[in-house]
Amino acid sequence: MSDATTGRHRGESVHRHRVLRGFGFGILTLTVALGLFAAYTYRHLNENLTVVNLTQQLGKDRPDKMDVEGPAEPLNVLVMGSDSRDGEGNNIDGLAGGGQRSDTTILFHLSADRKNAYGVSLPRDAMVQRPTCFDDDGDEIAGGFDMWNAAFSLGGPACTIRQAEQLTGVAIDHFVVLDFNGFKDMVDAIDGVEVCIPEDVDDETGNITLEAGTREVQGQEALDYVRVRYGISNNGDIGRMKRQQSFIASMAGKVLSADTLGRPDRLLGFLNAATKSLTLDEELDSVKKVADLAQQFQGIGLDNIKFITVPFDFYEPDPNRLVWAEDANQLWKNIRFDRPLGSKLSSEVITAARRPGSTASPDPKDTSSPTPEPSDEPSASPVDPAKVAAENGLCA
Repeated sequence: MSDATTGRHRGESVHRHRVLRGFGFGILTLTVALGLFAAYTYRHLNENLTVVNLTQQLGKDRPDKMDVEGPAEPLNVLVMGSDSRDGEGNNIDGLAGGGQRSDTTILFHLSADRKNAYGVSLPRDAMVQRPTCFDDDGDEIAGGFDMWNAAFSLGGPACTIRQAEQLTGVAIDHFVVLDFNGFKDMVDAIDGVEVCIPEDVDDETGNITLEAGTREVQGQEALDYVRVRYGISNNGDIGRMKRQQSFIASMAGKVLSADTLGRPDRLLGFLNAATKSLTLDEELDSVKKVADLAQQFQGIGLDNIKFITVPFDFYEPDPNRLVWAEDANQLWKNIRFDRPLGSKLSSEVITAARRPGSTASPDPKDTSSPTPEPSDEPSASPVDPAKVAAENGLCA
């Protein structure tokens, strides 16, 4: 081989080596950059979270958790929507002024085998016997017979948790307070959530107008949809809760879809908005812990996440108020012992995969619960889905 040929091969080898070294350096740089970005993002999202310790305010007379069979403990998470007037855009009812209010309370139960979950909406207008609560300084807040949402106004999330535990006997493992103004940002981050509005809405009380039809709502229109009470149904707060359940179900489907998970910009935007909007207990003090909890719900499947409303009757002295019905006692017992809802309690259930007005096909399989037991409750009366939907401002 000539010296020229040898030199050419040596030159090509050096060139290839430099290219490979450059490529390897590029990969290393990209890996480091992605790692730094991930670390920054994780730290940024952690800093967004608001974490509070309510142990002292919750008192020492909390209910015990029942021993149930399963690979894990069942979990009960109380979610409260905060419409504090302190933040711009938080006037959920078109009202002004200071003070914290919560017009949305949902108790989520996650089964021990992580195969089923359900969220129970608690009407804000229900008349209940509020227990004694405690403020930040440990001073007592007297109990009394009042509307459900008075607890949040008087004593914040701690008073609402005490009220839920004392009235239901259900031990609350975690709590989440969602700021409604941040909720709007969460919807915008995923480019809207699909809803179906059966008729045009003109709510003069809340200054809300919504056009009929099936479409994705964003921004203020999304917030208007979840807070509107008048001009859309005859069921007032119950109708609003049903629409909130349907909206949350639709939103969960959108977040878990490829449209969001396959779009890092949308996913990051949603996580940023969500973490800014949340106030959590001290056991959920990091994004990792919140993500671990969320993944337990995600693994269940959309069709096994059900939404119901606590059974209620109208309060005779004031037809604009409600009281819990006798069937509510069975519901709380089912939650405490991690049992199936039963046919009667499931008669008007909404799931994340099957919501009123959606085009999703129903799952023909009847979902089971982790610790099935024979039920002695009477069979539920037939329910006309179209009638129920219309009564609550939903599409059939």
